[in-house]
Amino acid sequence: QVRLVESGGGLVQAGGSLRLSCAASGRTFSGYAMGWFRQAPGKEREFVAAVSWSGGSTIYADSVKGRFTISRDNAKNTVYLQMNSLKPEDTAIFYCAARRVTIVSYYRYDYAYWGQGTQVTVSS
Repeated sequence: QVRLVESGGGLVQAGGSLRLSCAASGRTFSGYAMGWFRQAPGKEREFVAAVSWSGGSTIYADSVKGRFTISRDNAKNTVYLQMNSLKPEDTAIFYCAARRVTIVSYYRYDYAYWGQGTQVTVSS
């Protein structure tokens, strides 16, 4: 099992920035692609960004391209999501997820492990 713990959420004004972190523990982190998803009230959980095991491949939802950056530090078993130019519509619970292969995916059902989530609220 891989345990994922998110941190870094909070309340920020529109135009501001936050950096989310996801720390992995338990079974080896090695070889796992990682993703971030989010879920707003009354909406489906949606893909935000993902990074391959090597960090060499990243993908993003169109809604966050150019504003969010995903990265990882395998030595620290940690994945990050830098969020800039935040908008009220970014308000959601953000979840970290791990995929048991090295390559990225947009699909939530491709990810086997999930964290508990961290709340991000962007005020207008």
